[in-house]
Amino acid sequence: MTEQAAAELVVLLDDEHRRVGVADKAEVHTEDTPLHLAFSCYVLDARGRVLMTRRALGKTTWPGVWTNSCCGHPAPGEELEDAVRRRARHELGVSLTGIRPALPDFRYRAVSAEGIVENEFCPVFWARTDDTPDPNPDEVAEYAWADWESLAAVAGRSPWLLSPWSVEQIPQLDPH
Repeated sequence: MTEQAAAELVVLLDDEHRRVGVADKAEVHTEDTPLHLAFSCYVLDARGRVLMTRRALGKTTWPGVWTNSCCGHPAPGEELEDAVRRRARHELGVSLTGIRPALPDFRYRAVSAEGIVENEFCPVFWARTDDTPDPNPDEVAEYAWADWESLAAVAGRSPWLLSPWSVEQIPQLDPH
């Protein structure tokens, strides 16, 4: 496999969220990250609890931080819902049903303690699973099922415990 074939590509966007190119994910997340396409997903179980994950300690940005169920970048030409399914399987070992948009126009910019900038147009989705998570340790250090009201309280009272994108997303979301 060639080095280029092994690279994970992200879709670059202009300020109007139009696709303007692609770049290697490993090279795009820097102190001057260009705007690119991503997604976040909150996965619910049959009891209505949301799956929260703690980012693996080896992650480049926000290692060990609690965040939404999964997130990622669609490959060039990949539909967002297909990317959500792919990443849920890769990160969490679960299959998803009932994927639906929650915040289709969400965009954020955040700077990690390491100085790496996240600069993403990041539609947010809800999904459901009946599976027991089997997380990929390269992606997820641990997980927990949380009731929505408790999670919303944490985001409001103790935002430093969660990823910056989750802190922005949670107040705008309604799991019902």
